[in-house]
Amino acid sequence: MKKLIWAIIKTTPVSLGFLLLGVQSAIASPSQVTEVNEQSNPEIISPMEALGVLRNRPQIENPHNRTSKQQFNTSASQVTSVSELQDVSPTDWAYEALRSLVERYGCIVGYPDRTFRGNRAASRWEFAAGLNACLNTIERLLQENVAVLREDIEKLKRLAQEFEAELVALGARVTNLESRVSYLEDHQFSTTTKLRGEVLFTTSAAWGERAIDSREQDLYNQGLLDPDEKRRIDDNANLGYRARINLDTSFTGKDRLRTRLETGTLVNYRNFTGTEMARLGHDINRDSDIRIGDLYYRFTVGSLTSWVGSSSLDIDDIFDVGTPFLASSGTGALSRFIRRNPLVFRGPEGVGGGFAYKFFDDIIAVRGLYLADQGVGNDPALGKGLFNGEFSAGGQLGIYPLDNLDFTFTYLYSYFTEDEVNASASNGSQVAKDPFLGAPTVRDSYGIQGDWRINDMFHLTAWGGYALARAQGIDENGDSRRGFGADLWTWSAALSVVDLGKEGAVLSVGGGQYVTARRIDALTGDLAVPDKDTPYIIETQYKYPLNENILLTPGFYVVLRPEANERNNSIWVGALRTTFKF
Repeated sequence: MKKLIWAIIKTTPVSLGFLLLGVQSAIASPSQVTEVNEQSNPEIISPMEALGVLRNRPQIENPHNRTSKQQFNTSASQVTSVSELQDVSPTDWAYEALRSLVERYGCIVGYPDRTFRGNRAASRWEFAAGLNACLNTIERLLQENVAVLREDIEKLKRLAQEFEAELVALGARVTNLESRVSYLEDHQFSTTTKLRGEVLFTTSAAWGERAIDSREQDLYNQGLLDPDEKRRIDDNANLGYRARINLDTSFTGKDRLRTRLETGTLVNYRNFTGTEMARLGHDINRDSDIRIGDLYYRFTVGSLTSWVGSSSLDIDDIFDVGTPFLASSGTGALSRFIRRNPLVFRGPEGVGGGFAYKFFDDIIAVRGLYLADQGVGNDPALGKGLFNGEFSAGGQLGIYPLDNLDFTFTYLYSYFTEDEVNASASNGSQVAKDPFLGAPTVRDSYGIQGDWRINDMFHLTAWGGYALARAQGIDENGDSRRGFGADLWTWSAALSVVDLGKEGAVLSVGGGQYVTARRIDALTGDLAVPDKDTPYIIETQYKYPLNENILLTPGFYVVLRPEANERNNSIWVGALRTTFKF
């Protein structure tokens, strides 16, 4: 591990150049040293005397003063002249002194392009690091009884005095770095697995009037529904949490085995408001029991990425949902609806697989999936399993013509069994959720998405969706609805302002139309009637990072005409979400 880290340091840009040269001792063989013998005019100093002079210099630990088997591999090439190191300034007296030492003893290593990757004069830190390399090289030569000129020893002594403070500081930095590397090696979690955690604390409240859907409204008008069912909702503030631990394991560097453990006690506002339109985007109620949330494997071969999962492999894990600032349940939109298009990115899911293939320099991406419902995919009983129970199958075409612009076109086919129909994906009215009164239903969904990073500050995203739902059999009353159809519609748009007030902060304002059934084929006089009105949502939130690990997200959203019934008053939900990441 230490060898790997030192090799990384050696290829780091000039901002770490002083650290590179401080720990790099360029070992020169005797053949690299200019021959000096008794016939030369310069005075030769004895090795023992020279070592005595050198060892009076400021001492720093040289991590490369090791055996040959411990030397580090490097792509840097040996250069033998300071003038070849283009970013070392020749204006100081020290330059000329060091130049002569480098040319005689070959004691500085440069990069293949003969610069320190900065295209500027060397700082005192960088120069001191180069000086230290020469000091270590000449000391080693003296220990091997190689002749060295007295004048070179005097130059080194003067240079060491001039850069004493920098040499001492470099030694401390090298020692601290090696200590930290040793600590990481001793305390690492795993060589193949990364542990990541996320904990949410959310304080929230909802207020308004309990919603009644269009079918309930008809019963209410006929006096068949208890008037007390239409009442003000409980508006007590509450505090809940969600905790997740992700174990991401890689075996090849291009794959990931994800295992997620999660639990939580965050309120589902449907139970208190009468509508799923008021739900938070991160609600969960496990009574603090820990369960496996995700268990799937992703791997890449060339331009093809594949997924296979046996627990909670979701459509949005494979398809590009196209809402980068809003999609995450932990750091994205506060409401469930604004996060992503429910008609094409939600459905029966959990067990199965998918793929993504990119070509034309990643300008085009094709994705596909087949997922069975979590509850039936591993059950061999009649009407269940991978292919006989609820499932979703679909494809997506992604077009990425520019770095700041992309479009996706998505198709999803979903099948819902009797009494398990959820055509709105819990993001619309109860009428749109079950348009055929419990009859088995198939849903053909089509979605279009666009994302535009206007500039460094503004990001615009918008999507629209349409689905044709078709009944496949008998409803809860025993009536056949085979061949009946319903049209479902939804759309959303959002603007995010990035780095507003602080780097990493994001203000988002969005809105849209919940999944609504404006046409339903029905029997004469029954309750399979379409929605009477169009429900909307408006949301605003501000994500503010306290630091790299703590994110505050205050915000609110309002549901207009909840349950697509204009007689319902608006429902407001306010929340403060605190996200801890580690």
